[in-house]
Amino acid sequence: MKLKKVLLNTMMLTVVTALSIGCGASKKLTSSAENKAASLDLPKVVNIGTQQMPNDEKIAIEKGFFEKELGVEVNIVQFEAGDIRNALVSGDIDFALLGSASATQGIASGIDVETIWIHEILGEAERLVVKNNSNINSMKDLVGKKIATPFTTTTHYSLLKALELNGISQRDVTLYDMQMPEIYAAWQRGDIDAAYAWEPTLSNLLKDGKTLLSSKDMSEKGVVTSNVEVVRREFAQRYPDIVTKYIKAVNKSINLYNESQAEAVKTIADALEITEEEALKQIQGSIWLTAEQQLEPAYFGTSAKKGNLVESLKDTADFLYKQKSISSVPRLSTFENAVNPSYIENALK
Repeated sequence: MKLKKVLLNTMMLTVVTALSIGCGASKKLTSSAENKAASLDLPKVVNIGTQQMPNDEKIAIEKGFFEKELGVEVNIVQFEAGDIRNALVSGDIDFALLGSASATQGIASGIDVETIWIHEILGEAERLVVKNNSNINSMKDLVGKKIATPFTTTTHYSLLKALELNGISQRDVTLYDMQMPEIYAAWQRGDIDAAYAWEPTLSNLLKDGKTLLSSKDMSEKGVVTSNVEVVRREFAQRYPDIVTKYIKAVNKSINLYNESQAEAVKTIADALEITEEEALKQIQGSIWLTAEQQLEPAYFGTSAKKGNLVESLKDTADFLYKQKSISSVPRLSTFENAVNPSYIENALK
């Protein structure tokens, strides 16, 4: 089984463009602000690719933190997991929220980006769940079963590692590459026995399912996954202040959650159209880090001495190479070059 390759074609460009117009929450500035942006050699518009997740970026979007911090027009474009990297490659977006496995594959495959922020360390927010009537009570019971997850994502990586750790070959199961809406539809039809999914789809699956394994369980086995933010290197080098201001915006969301949890939870609940109780449950399924915490050795480290994030991405790449998902042996230097703590450092000055 091979992971999806990045495909650049006219149809994809058309879809991304349509998404930018139809799905994006574009917000305009006044003509005076646009003139100011032009005079300061700022971009006329910043395109931020996101996914439907209960995290700090979602709060920043809903609260308008990006517009306030960046000072230019901001276009928010929502994607499913498989499409967002294609838009990044084509230059249709400047920033992208990616799972650590997807970011790793992109970096190892030559996509010229910098990793600038960890949105969350994943735990109970991502789980391998099975149908209540599937008679699956252990990992060994998955043999011969049908399992769905989006390929080239944190859930896919965790699923493959879980199978490997339990001595189960990929040939012993049937894997389906599905996005979250497709997974839920297949689940309701009874077409699949299990799925490794994230919120908010995860909560819907659990209405008729049970947890077999979580990403928290996997992290305790040394398989750590996260959602990260990457930015096109060309964009970052031309507009480093914009990247720093992006960091300020999402860190403002973290501070809001830490200082006024009720407001942050309500913001997520309204955005995802779920109850506040459910929003809090989903948020607590992962670990949010402040800018100061991100600079600790366990994560980004500093510009002078980069932290464990580099090794974590390299370990993920080694696994993907073994799975034949990337074509060449990944070098540690590739990930050292792609992890850039300087924007977080500058945001804290």
